[in-house]
Amino acid sequence: MAKKSIDEMSFLDHLEDLRWHLIRSTIGIVIAATLAFVFKKFIFDVIIFGPTQMSFPTYEGLCKMSQFLGIEDTTFCADKFPFIIQNRTVAGQFSAHIWTSIYAGFIVAFPYVLYQLWSFISPGLNPNERKNSRGFIIIASILFFLGVLFGYYIITPLSINFLANYQISDQISNEFDISSVIAIVRSSSLASGFVFELPIIIYFLTKVGLVTPQFLKKYRKYALVIVLILSAIITPPDVASQVIVAIPILVLYQVSIYISSIVVRNQNRKRKHV
Repeated sequence: MAKKSIDEMSFLDHLEDLRWHLIRSTIGIVIAATLAFVFKKFIFDVIIFGPTQMSFPTYEGLCKMSQFLGIEDTTFCADKFPFIIQNRTVAGQFSAHIWTSIYAGFIVAFPYVLYQLWSFISPGLNPNERKNSRGFIIIASILFFLGVLFGYYIITPLSINFLANYQISDQISNEFDISSVIAIVRSSSLASGFVFELPIIIYFLTKVGLVTPQFLKKYRKYALVIVLILSAIITPPDVASQVIVAIPILVLYQVSIYISSIVVRNQNRKRKHV
């Protein structure tokens, strides 16, 4: 039977089509998660527990920077962190293995998930819209992976370093649960990955008329406050870390204004030619 065109499809047909795209996305995530499950030593020893070692590139870079500036810093130049990682539940390690593999599978399969999303949406666009959005998957994937890397190499080590060295009494020793360490790595990386999708979100919101460059410029000062609050939430409560996180988000906001301006300009040109 020939496949129905977008105009011939009923609401239930669209739901069925969406269901198959979701199934294919899930299969892609499961395959990537299975690979992550198999290579558990690399996932945990190198990636998850990497920021808990002083040999991590971020700490080495910050240590060299502090030495170059003549700042005596024992937190970034220490031999090891003053804490140990432990498991306190019977199924803790197995549960951590399963869920970490699933999250890793989602990150690896993100371009394929985007492709399935785009395959569902694109038939409803006109040829010019599909042509102008041709690089959507590539650009969105690059932004997501840049965000994940930023969260992993910047936010995660800053958070771990601050919390590991924070002490209210010498009588208390830090013994972090494995789930707590994994949560910091996961939340920092995924949150940054989604935040870096801001230009893509603004592009589509501008296309449907919900956002304009004037709106973004008018509320820029409020956006600055929101960015600072967001930075305070996802980073330790020290000014340096918050500024480091806020800078790229503000740059992304400015880029979003530029993208929104281009979209509006192109839409105005099309109206003049009609």
